[in-house]
Amino acid sequence: MQLRVPVSDGDVWAEDCPGDNPPAVLLHPGWGDSDIWKPVMQRLGRRVRTIRYDVRGYGRSPSPSVPFTQLGDLRAALDHLAVPPAVVVGHSGGGGTAISLALAEPSRVRALVLLAPGLADYPWPEEDPYFVQFAALLRAGDREGIMRLGLQTWAPAGHHPDVEAQVSSATTAFFAEGDLLRPDPPALNRLEHIDVPSVVVTAELDHPMVTACAHTIATRITGCQEIAAAGSDHMLPLRVPDLIAGLILQHKP
Repeated sequence: MQLRVPVSDGDVWAEDCPGDNPPAVLLHPGWGDSDIWKPVMQRLGRRVRTIRYDVRGYGRSPSPSVPFTQLGDLRAALDHLAVPPAVVVGHSGGGGTAISLALAEPSRVRALVLLAPGLADYPWPEEDPYFVQFAALLRAGDREGIMRLGLQTWAPAGHHPDVEAQVSSATTAFFAEGDLLRPDPPALNRLEHIDVPSVVVTAELDHPMVTACAHTIATRITGCQEIAAAGSDHMLPLRVPDLIAGLILQHKP
C-alpha cells in the first residue's frame, strides 16, 4: 500500500507492504532514495511487513518548506502507520536516524541493522577531499559534477543503471532539501545506552572515513556484531541484498 504520511507542514511518500511481524522499517541513505530497498524487499517477500518512505525532497516526497529532523519524520511515519516494535534497518545517514530512534524511544525498536552507518555528531574530517569537492560543487550548482563525485566515491564497484539512478536521485534531493534539515540530538557519546540486538555491516570498498565511523558505532554499542561485506561498496542494499534480508529475518519469531 502506497500512501502519503503527514509530517510537520507537509507529507512524505511511504509504502507499507503486508507481511508477518515483527515489521522491518527501512531508512534510506543520503546518497539514495527508498527505491534502494527494492532488492531487499524482493527477497523478504511477505515473510516480513516492510515499511519504507522517501525523506523530504527525495524520490516521491515533496521538498521541505520548513525546518525538520529525520527523527521527527520517522516518529510521524511510525505513528501514522501504527507500527509495533520493529527491526529498524538504516543505511548510511539512515543508520544515524535508526540510532536516534533507539536512543529516544527504545520501546519502538526490536533490533537494529545498520549498514555503513553514519552519525551527524561523529568527528568527520572536514579536510577530506570528498567534503571539499562536494561543498564546492554544491555552491556552484554543478549537478553533473556531484553525480560524478557520487559515483566515484560511493560506487567504485560498478555503475549499473540502478546505482546511477540512486546517485542521480540523491543529487536532485540535495538541491530540493536546501538547508532545512536539522540534526537529531547528539548520539555518539550515548551509544552504550542502546540495549537491543544490533549489527553493523561495513563495505570493503567504502570510503575509509565511513568505515571508521561504522566501526566506532559497532564498538560502542554493547554486544553489537560487525560484519564486513567483501567486494561491496557503499551501495550495500544493491550489492548484498541477500545478506541484509538474512539479517532482518534473524529477528522473525
